Amino acid sequence: MRTLIRAPIPLRLRRRPSKSNLSFSSSFSTTTTTSSSSTPNTTICNPNSDDGCCAAAGEGTGDYTIVKEGEADILMDSSNSVFYNKAQVNNRDLSIAVLRTFISRRSEEHAAMLSKMVGSGPKDLKAPRVLEALAASGLRALRYAREVDGIGEVVALDNNKVAVDACKKNIEFNGSHVSSKVVVHEADARVYMLTHPKEFDVVDLDPYGSPVAFLDSVVQTLADGGLLMCTATDMAVLSGGNEGVCFSKYGSYPLKGKYNHEMALRILLACLESHANRHKRYIVPILSVQMDFYIRVFVRIFTFVSSCFSIIFSHVTPEHFPSQIKWRSWISASAMKCSTLKLLYVYQCVGCDSFHMQSLGRVVSKNNSVMYAPGFGPIVPQECGDCGKKFSMGGPIWSAPIHDHDWVPSIMSNISAMKDRYPAYERISAVLTSVSEELLDVPLFVNAHSLCSTLKCTSPTMAMFRSALIHAGYRVSGSHVDPLALKTDAPMNIIWDIMRCWANFAQPVDHLSKSRVKKLPRFLPNPERYWGPKSKAGRQVKCNLSPADEDRNRASIETPIS
Repeated sequence: MRTLIRAPIPLRLRRRPSKSNLSFSSSFSTTTTTSSSSTPNTTICNPNSDDGCCAAAGEGTGDYTIVKEGEADILMDSSNSVFYNKAQVNNRDLSIAVLRTFISRRSEEHAAMLSKMVGSGPKDLKAPRVLEALAASGLRALRYAREVDGIGEVVALDNNKVAVDACKKNIEFNGSHVSSKVVVHEADARVYMLTHPKEFDVVDLDPYGSPVAFLDSVVQTLADGGLLMCTATDMAVLSGGNEGVCFSKYGSYPLKGKYNHEMALRILLACLESHANRHKRYIVPILSVQMDFYIRVFVRIFTFVSSCFSIIFSHVTPEHFPSQIKWRSWISASAMKCSTLKLLYVYQCVGCDSFHMQSLGRVVSKNNSVMYAPGFGPIVPQECGDCGKKFSMGGPIWSAPIHDHDWVPSIMSNISAMKDRYPAYERISAVLTSVSEELLDVPLFVNAHSLCSTLKCTSPTMAMFRSALIHAGYRVSGSHVDPLALKTDAPMNIIWDIMRCWANFAQPVDHLSKSRVKKLPRFLPNPERYWGPKSKAGRQVKCNLSPADEDRNRASIETPIS
């Protein structure tokens, strides 16, 4: 693309006429659309044109790119002064789908509460307020405002003045509908969230790296039952590349297993639960996915007991306590004590793929009282019973379900009904399909190829392995994290018994030759490179010589012999 110089004359700002008019045309602009359904459209804008499309970019110099994603457009300066990552279109599309489902569920929960309410109370449900803690170009906030029906005010934060200015220009560029909903502030997200406790129904946290620095603030700014959408891109740390850094940030020790990406999800959830417990709150995961180079979790933050704890407290009534305040405090404290039941340690054998899990806590019931005690352990001996090696210990990690199978079908139906409004429809639909088939109560998984690598045998088909486990009386499913993953409730000794039977069946010794049984060498490699017939006498062979050697040889050939 040729270099474009901004005209010195002032340019007019042309606003978009309406929300439904999503096209942008100019006789001087070109539009490039890739074949991938998950890649946003890109329009190169000419600042010298008279249509005024780039006036929103301010007085800077250089050409601008209009990036269209979904129903939102943003102006990107060629200097790349504001961060934008088009690969995160999957992240943004999935967030919009979850946000739409959350607004629908929130209305249903409010209607159910009103039907059970006795006496006066709040009748109207206000539109949810959304906070984008790290806005950058503001694309995420713009898409929320334009594409999600029933959404309230969207607050976009950034502590970079250049990013805030760019965000304001993008808001103005997208028309009055967005300008009436999106508000931009230049502020530190941590300070802003701490000074606005329980004011937001939805918080989107998508930092460049680890989100740990913001977690203590974000669990305080969310209203009761609010939705937190959190991303972590420091996968090298969470996957066991630097165990000490992971423990210092997340309070958990990672292990280098085939399940390390799912373990990263569970480490982040355990860290969120820990931060919420410090403020008498707890989390309920809705959806947790690993995509591309990051992990993304969608959790709800509650202060009091939810339906998942109703069975535990069904024998306790408010009559046990003299005041409603004391009753609620007891419920909140008991819900937090349940956190130990949702955490576990992992013992990973260093010699094979065997791993075992130990719960951090347990429930002790006596008469009409419920107590929480430390879990029993250790559950493994000093040496692995399968290979005789030692165990590495990791955790604690989240052991409760990382998805809500009541929410996932609703999210999938929303995506299917509006597939034209999701640029990354195929990718997120595939991920959600895998998520909907996962076993909720089985943490981590085994990898079929890794098991066969340990036994030095060929790998069975996934259908054969699944069939063997099902016929043995166990449940089995895949995982969205790894196409070769097998989540099963079968113990490791059963898995190894099946694999040994397969190894004996796949490589029967009776069918091998005597030399194969004795492991005698039969096909030896050549003793050196280029072993074989040489060139005929007198034939010149071209070799890979240096330029100096080639010049020297050429000079010797061209010099006549006296």
